[in-house]
Amino acid sequence: MLKLLALDRFTILLIVMVILATIVPVSGLAANIFSVITSGAIAILFFLHGAKISREALVDGVMHWKFHLVVFTFTFALFPLLGLMAKPVLLPILGQELYWGFLFMCFLPSTVQSSIAFTSVAKGNVASAVCSASFSNLIGMFITPILVSFFILGQSQQGFDPTSSIIKITLLLLVPFVLGQLLRPYVYPHMLKTPSLVKFFDQSTILMVVYGAFSGAVVAGLWTIVSWQTLLILTLVCSIFLTLIMLLAFYIPKWLGFNKADQIAIFFCSSKKTLASGVPMAQILFIGQPLGMIVLPIMIFHQIQLMVCGVIANYWSKHPVSEPQE
Repeated sequence: MLKLLALDRFTILLIVMVILATIVPVSGLAANIFSVITSGAIAILFFLHGAKISREALVDGVMHWKFHLVVFTFTFALFPLLGLMAKPVLLPILGQELYWGFLFMCFLPSTVQSSIAFTSVAKGNVASAVCSASFSNLIGMFITPILVSFFILGQSQQGFDPTSSIIKITLLLLVPFVLGQLLRPYVYPHMLKTPSLVKFFDQSTILMVVYGAFSGAVVAGLWTIVSWQTLLILTLVCSIFLTLIMLLAFYIPKWLGFNKADQIAIFFCSSKKTLASGVPMAQILFIGQPLGMIVLPIMIFHQIQLMVCGVIANYWSKHPVSEPQE
């Protein structure tokens, strides 16, 4: 119950940021200063993520290559494929910018903290989940910009080169993560004394980025374009899409013969998309684009996936997934 209340608090805070950006949007010079502060917070967040993850867990998980191949296929092949296949249906009902945001969500890596947390609650393979989720975020720093440049920006901006975006993402996300790994022996003991530090930075940074993104969108006239009917349709689309992905992530590992612990970890790592990495990437990739509309789908999808996965993880902790039949 406390976990559900904590989840609700963060959801409420996200809504508050959107309302605050609607009433008091940051703009002009203040927006530029706020953007610099937000970038610094993002770098600190990924430094803490790098320091938190155990190298031993990463090494142990890397050996389980079949597991990671399945998660990688879901994250960077199946998700994008389904998103592209849905274009004839979604583009007319969502419009160009929201469909871009939905497709961008499909191109993102998996979550890290929630994938590991839900896998742990459901008694899955935590070591492989740690490795897979971390690897997904690292490789996503390169794959996501390439997918975006080819399927979104490459069609709207002639001659768009993803190289500069990859370099910016590397400097903002990957370099701090690697520094965190290198300095882990010195930083992690202090993190153990303040276990809520990463969560605080994680949520605070997302809230800052969401406020900044929606401020720019409101100034550009977001709520004159997106109606409450469109929000309901987008929520329904995200719910249907998540249901389809979860069904595939539940049955395919069984068919492939993975054991119970691996089934659970694959399910949670394969069915989710990251908001923590997604919004900073959007800031870099979609310069000059309606950022508020771009990040709206991942915000909605993220909240739905957390609530649904929380229920499933709690259920599986009491009713374990059955072993695959020989």
